[in-house]
Amino acid sequence: MIEFIRQPWAWYVSGALIGLTVPALLLLGNKHFGISSSLRHICAACLPTKIPFFQYDWKREIWNLFFVAGIVAGASIALAFLNNPEPVQISENTISDLAALGIVADGQMMPASIFSFENIFTMKGLVFFVMGGFMVGFGTRYAGGCTSGHSIMGLSTFQLSSLIATCSFMVGGFTMVHLIFPWLMKLI
Repeated sequence: MIEFIRQPWAWYVSGALIGLTVPALLLLGNKHFGISSSLRHICAACLPTKIPFFQYDWKREIWNLFFVAGIVAGASIALAFLNNPEPVQISENTISDLAALGIVADGQMMPASIFSFENIFTMKGLVFFVMGGFMVGFGTRYAGGCTSGHSIMGLSTFQLSSLIATCSFMVGGFTMVHLIFPWLMKLI
């Protein structure tokens, strides 16, 4: 059984499971899927302040905190018991494209030439970790949710704002990868 779970699954299996999350949440109490709102719930629960953004009944959304805790627990279990020791398989075209940008595709999920402890206190670390993290956080708040909330839940419930947000995510991602990232890698 463990070998069956450990093997790579086809994209349509995980896609169907993610897709079934939406009707399951709607049927189980009209709940909306999204991960970024959990940080707001944690802050509202742990920081009793007079900030209006955190003054709401966060206990009604406690299911979301359990959902996120389940994600963390599931990832920890998978890392401990289902970890594949083989390097991540990357296509030759991707390896050559990354090499042209000065990134060594070392078979890890995140290349060590960018995401390593040694880079934290460098210009590269400042750009990728601090500025990148700020931009993701700011964009998530500005868009009223993250990619999972808008692209999975929002689109399935026909929300125009989610369609606009998802298109903006895609345009921003393509712009970053093809225009800004190559320039940024030459600069730092």
